[in-house]
Amino acid sequence: MPIKIPDRLPATDILRSENIFVMTEARAASQGIRPLKVLLLNLMPKKIETETQFLRLLSNSPLQVDVELLRIDNRPTKNTPQEHLDTFYRQFEMVKDRNFDGLIVTGAPLGLVQFEDVLYWEEIQLIMNWAKDHVTSTLFVCWAAQAGLKLLYDLPKRTRKEKLSGVYCHRIHDCHHPVLRGFDDTFFAPHSRYADFSADYLNKHTDLDILATSDQAGVYLAATKDKRNVFVTGHPEYDVDTLHHEFVRDSGQGMEPTIPVNYYPNDDVNSVPVASWRSHGHLLFSNWLNYCVYQQTPYDLAHFSEASFTKD
Repeated sequence: MPIKIPDRLPATDILRSENIFVMTEARAASQGIRPLKVLLLNLMPKKIETETQFLRLLSNSPLQVDVELLRIDNRPTKNTPQEHLDTFYRQFEMVKDRNFDGLIVTGAPLGLVQFEDVLYWEEIQLIMNWAKDHVTSTLFVCWAAQAGLKLLYDLPKRTRKEKLSGVYCHRIHDCHHPVLRGFDDTFFAPHSRYADFSADYLNKHTDLDILATSDQAGVYLAATKDKRNVFVTGHPEYDVDTLHHEFVRDSGQGMEPTIPVNYYPNDDVNSVPVASWRSHGHLLFSNWLNYCVYQQTPYDLAHFSEASFTKD
């Protein structure tokens, strides 16, 4: 089944060129199917690039998914045209009285900023607390995972001395967990963060199921027992050249970044990187949609009730 997104969204033509079935709003309205309602809170500066990456992953599912884009505030941004924001993005006030099957909160370039210094920290807290009563399952990605752990478990911000950047090998810890269904015993995924997610620390201070870890990168996947909150500390949505662009950007700013680990062939920054994480990225999002959202959400979202969720 396709994803349903606004007809004029730039991602529409990109995804169609990749042979991804994108359904028009007019055609979707003619079908007698109750699609999954997924809200994408996009915190990244380059919103068009990020929304396209996430929509690509959401498309690889037999479920029909209706995606709505949410922005954190109405401040202008130099990285996304104002017309695009005004046309395709909603403010929280426009959705706060509705229920959603799923919520995805993206990463943000705030790795070295303390939570209380984040300009929109109050808004983040408001939305995440709202999700407890209005969203079946929330997927926190990278910086959002750290923010989610702060709000749900009151964990302080933990920062690495050097930025973690590259493609790392991970191993799964419970092959029967729904989020990991179909995963290989080991798999690759990109990371680009300062946040420190230690398995020992999370085991000691939370009741999360630790699902996948890396010896170098720490925890990659974790989830609450009821699967209503899933944490992804890396970037399965990244394009093959995203880490390259970040490396070039940081180099141009005089930051002297280290070469992303296991990314460039022979660590030659002039060579073309090869994506080794696409299949597991698609599988992760497909599993989240199926087992954490579709299998648990009520058919009529008006009947949403936190008490209806199980920890099976």
